[in-house]
Amino acid sequence: MLEPFAELVGQGAAVELLERAIACDRIAPAYLFAGPAGVGRRRAAQGFATLLLSHHRPPERALAIERKVREQNHPDFLWVSPTYQHQGKLLSPAEAAAAGVKRKTPPQIRIEQIREITHFLARPPLEASRSVVVIEAAHTMAEGPANALLKTLEEPGQATLILIAPSPENLLATLVSRCQRIPFYRLSRADLTEVLRRQEQADIDDLIADEALLAIAQGSPGAALLAWEQRQTLAPELLNLIRHPPTTVTNALLRAKTLASDLEPETQLWFLDYWQQEHWQQHHDPEPLAAFEATRRALLGYGQPRLAWECLMIALLSPGETPG
Repeated sequence: MLEPFAELVGQGAAVELLERAIACDRIAPAYLFAGPAGVGRRRAAQGFATLLLSHHRPPERALAIERKVREQNHPDFLWVSPTYQHQGKLLSPAEAAAAGVKRKTPPQIRIEQIREITHFLARPPLEASRSVVVIEAAHTMAEGPANALLKTLEEPGQATLILIAPSPENLLATLVSRCQRIPFYRLSRADLTEVLRRQEQADIDDLIADEALLAIAQGSPGAALLAWEQRQTLAPELLNLIRHPPTTVTNALLRAKTLASDLEPETQLWFLDYWQQEHWQQHHDPEPLAAFEATRRALLGYGQPRLAWECLMIALLSPGETPG
């Protein structure tokens, strides 16, 4: 029996709206799956695409269609993800990393990909009653691609488009007005734990027990898993720094220099978030939070990283410490 939303936890409202649309045969030309990353929007898009492509098809074909959707090889299904542009080619993040491409900006949905969607929808569906297009991270579109997509949304033909984005505010209002919004929410602690326990990782209990990582995740299983992977890359001396901050000004300045020189900018920001959460879990002291926030502003503002870390280290020293 086909249950495309069986693995989706904590998104009852979204599932009800999508299943009702299928049951009533009132399917909108376009949907906006809006909510934070890592809470099931992508899985829900796969499930809904499976229902759309298997609608009015023999039940025995449904499982095969579901498999094709997950593998992204159904002839009436197109999944579009952000890309990098390198030497005239569009590369996925994985392809860019494998090719050693230096990535100075995040990947985007590009005008060439919108043209691919237009070409894909120009022909009638081959197997299903409609074509389905999913645009992941739709908020990464610049104005040009967004305006090009608008023309498709106005006349989608025998197709349904699913846009995935954090919120309607991240997209052009003209795009949002042509989509039915499906809300996704952060998971409760119980639902978050349930999803994490489904992961086939030997150390998943360590992740669930790490209150700082769960605080960073903010109800997103995907964010929790990414945070755990990031924590695993931290050198032991950095974890020791969190547990045992410097006790002298001299040591504080040395540690600040190490952080600024050894960690990439994005890793510095992540480490700062983790340290702040760990500090709060250990001490529940709000006074140092201002120092953490000041450091974050400095790092985001492209200030001198070493100076930012020096200020934080000194702020965390106990009163009366000297350069000894």
